[in-house]
Amino acid sequence: MTDIVSAAWVREHPDARIVDVRDAWEYEGIGHLPGAVNVPFDAYRADAHAAEGGEGSAGMLPDEGAFADLMREAGVANGDHVVAYDDTHGVFAARLLVTLELFGHDPAKLHLLDGDFSSWQLDHETTDEVPEPEPTDYAVDPPAETPLIDADAVSAAAESGDAVIVDTREEREYDEGHIPGAVRLNWQTLVDDETRGLRPEDEVREILTERGIAPEERIVLYCNTARRISHTYVVLRHLGFDDVAFYEGSLTEWERQGRPLETA
Repeated sequence: MTDIVSAAWVREHPDARIVDVRDAWEYEGIGHLPGAVNVPFDAYRADAHAAEGGEGSAGMLPDEGAFADLMREAGVANGDHVVAYDDTHGVFAARLLVTLELFGHDPAKLHLLDGDFSSWQLDHETTDEVPEPEPTDYAVDPPAETPLIDADAVSAAAESGDAVIVDTREEREYDEGHIPGAVRLNWQTLVDDETRGLRPEDEVREILTERGIAPEERIVLYCNTARRISHTYVVLRHLGFDDVAFYEGSLTEWERQGRPLETA
């Protein structure tokens, strides 16, 4: 399953494909991890307006063919271990990893750098040299079963109480309107502002337990446009949570369909 790895792990696995998802000007102008290729966040994010208008759209997932082309050009092969990072505590990098998993990349070979670029550069070398990776024949092959669920499944879970519905947005957003019965877990609560990485595991588990988010429960995640839940999804999978559902449409779709909201 997707996990979170240290800087030491990255150095010990030189064959891993490192992907920097910051904007090109940051990657080229500020520097990046040695060997990292640049795949900016906007490159693998479907346009929000197009996604909202697309009939049956799953949310913000990119076109499968375009995503495969992107991975080929970045030198990512289907069998590669992929380490992703950004400079925003990992939330944009996590979105790339979730997209890779949903499109068929082996989750056991997907890794989020613990921390981000700012954390890395405090103790490790960076470079402004841009690698020229050999194109690959990367192929998208979505698995028969994925963590994706639709609005009807979320509604059924909320009504039955068979799952813990988790809203990963900020308190203000949650108070203004959330899926009925959802508990709030701002994704940033699990991040240490000083290290810019995940809080110590015992602290994370305590925070989750306080909100009723336990490994034996079915967990359903949502936010506004499925970016923030990507980070929480990676964290939960890293901690060994087996039954984590991913509502890709999130509140953008939920509200568009006129479904009920609960306010604080």
